[in-house]
Amino acid sequence: MTGTSPQDDPNIVLFVMDTMRATETVPADPDLTPNLAALADAGTEYTSAFATAPWTLPSHVSLFTGTYPSKHGAHAEHTKFDGSFPTLAEAFADAGYDTAGVSNNVWVTDEFGLTDGFGRFRDDSERTDAWSGAGGWGHRATNAVRRSRFGGPTFERLRRLIARDSDRDDGAAATVDWVAEWLSGRDSDAPFFLFANCIEPHLEYRPPPAYAREFLPEGWSYDRAMALRQDPREFDVGEFDYTGEEWDVVRSLYRAEISYLDAQLGRLRSVLEAAGEWDDTVFVAVSDHGENVGEHGFLGHQYSLYDTVLHVPLVVHGGAFSTGRARGDRLVQTADLAPTLLDAAGVDAPELREASQALSFHPTEGVDARSQVIAEYMRPRPPIDVLEEKFDHVPEAIYEYQRGLRAVRTDAYKYVRASDGTEWLYDIRGDSEETHDISSANPRRTAELAATLDEWLGSFDEADADSSVNVSDATEDRLADLGYL
Repeated sequence: MTGTSPQDDPNIVLFVMDTMRATETVPADPDLTPNLAALADAGTEYTSAFATAPWTLPSHVSLFTGTYPSKHGAHAEHTKFDGSFPTLAEAFADAGYDTAGVSNNVWVTDEFGLTDGFGRFRDDSERTDAWSGAGGWGHRATNAVRRSRFGGPTFERLRRLIARDSDRDDGAAATVDWVAEWLSGRDSDAPFFLFANCIEPHLEYRPPPAYAREFLPEGWSYDRAMALRQDPREFDVGEFDYTGEEWDVVRSLYRAEISYLDAQLGRLRSVLEAAGEWDDTVFVAVSDHGENVGEHGFLGHQYSLYDTVLHVPLVVHGGAFSTGRARGDRLVQTADLAPTLLDAAGVDAPELREASQALSFHPTEGVDARSQVIAEYMRPRPPIDVLEEKFDHVPEAIYEYQRGLRAVRTDAYKYVRASDGTEWLYDIRGDSEETHDISSANPRRTAELAATLDEWLGSFDEADADSSVNVSDATEDRLADLGYL
């Protein structure tokens, strides 16, 4: 570390609000997310922040290393980070920081190579499924029935009754409780780096009843809403669809999950304040990726690189970021947090910085703003052959998604290229929902952005792909619950 006072060596808290998209949360809404809005009021909100990938594993490795999926190598073709590049946790540990992490998402655990550098790491993913409160019995029963292929509406209703009747909150609330215990048990004066992932906005949407009722449309009870099927892979293959009214209900459940997680963000802030650490902390609230809730014909965050799955909330508070409702409209990548947080703490970490492909956006660094952001979806997760094994019928249209995707986005345009050679171009300013491909009508712009993407790909060595990563049966069950298998 370069400094010796708390101001010079602040605590760093990286709070990941899993699957929270920008559509509902940028700019931070005082009605939906009052705690995030309060953080933005006193800090800096980045309204044009984009993930490097549309799902958890590659996005988190980018957060931790400042590298993109094709360089760090953790993606659907190789579902583990091999430690080929230094991480933020390792950099802060080397600088004398206490390091601790807690994860509600199975992808962000030791099994997938994400815990190196953490002095303490709690894996809460075993207790936190895509639906909360059901406990271990409900989890095991769910997957036993799924594997037997006899699951269905009757079992779903039973499963949800188990979840509703439990008073335990094994999700974000338990995570905040653990952080409080960890802080109270520290016997060190060193600053700390704390990472936490909370998964509530991830499918399936099972918000606590009190939150759901605030958002459900008139005429919809909590029980009726919970009876809707939500398995994204079942949706993909056409086993169910929603009416317009039902889509409104599903979106209301998603918003309720966001509202609940915002309340836990407020609790985490209170915990840091009670511990006397808030004033010495640079606090980051960010999402790892977004979500499609009916947009583009999708439920979840697979098979696409639309802004709905890439544009995410990002608020930073503390240190040079506490400027009072500052809005950063500049393009930033979530991977840029790696060098930015090192700058915030005055940590050199030359090996991480040398490997990084990111740009610091720390206010005192004077780094030029990005002209573009990049995103990669290296291979479908789950692959189409997994859908063939799981379901009796896979529609022909699904097979077009058996391809990788890369995108380059500027303030004005987004260019997307598939591994099968298909190209799309969107006018972001005139068509923010990305509904009209204008690549044929704009060949020059399409060629320019294609060349930009090729130039970027040629600027580094891609990691070798290897699909031989094995995981435990329990982990497979948890991934199936989240729709990845």
